[in-house]
Amino acid sequence: MKIAENKVVVMHYAVSDSEGTLIDSSYDHQPLAFVQGSGFLIPGLEQALNDRQVGDKFEVDVDAENAYGERHDGFVQTVPKAMFEGIDELAVGTQLRATTDEGEQTVIVIDVTDDEITVDGNHPLSGIDLSFDVEILEVRDATAEELATGQVATESCCDSSDQGSDCCSH
Repeated sequence: MKIAENKVVVMHYAVSDSEGTLIDSSYDHQPLAFVQGSGFLIPGLEQALNDRQVGDKFEVDVDAENAYGERHDGFVQTVPKAMFEGIDELAVGTQLRATTDEGEQTVIVIDVTDDEITVDGNHPLSGIDLSFDVEILEVRDATAEELATGQVATESCCDSSDQGSDCCSH
């Protein structure tokens, strides 16, 4: 069965930046399971999966625009520290939820002074071209519930008791 919209896909992946630095990998733990076409993945990777099938192993490069987008300097803002009264332990790297004109957004503290806090609303991987190593483990039709919720049922051949199946041997 080929990967297409509304199919459940179970896959392993490793993602690196353009310099080859490993950012994340599923190979040492549970594979990733999602409904193709639900917007769960970045657009460039989701598109590269179409028409693939179980057993396919491939590499794909995804430019920043089709990954987490370009960085926007306007998403970096310095605000008075007084705006964060009641929040303990404001340090570089702290993630906060902020209300913006476009709704709730996660921001990351990138600088702290005595009087001001600088936050960045860009995704940490924005502006970065990514490279993926992918191995397709399972492709199946999504259930009605999976299509309605966009969430994959937790039981798949890769995490069931059938550890001897082809899917789980990868």
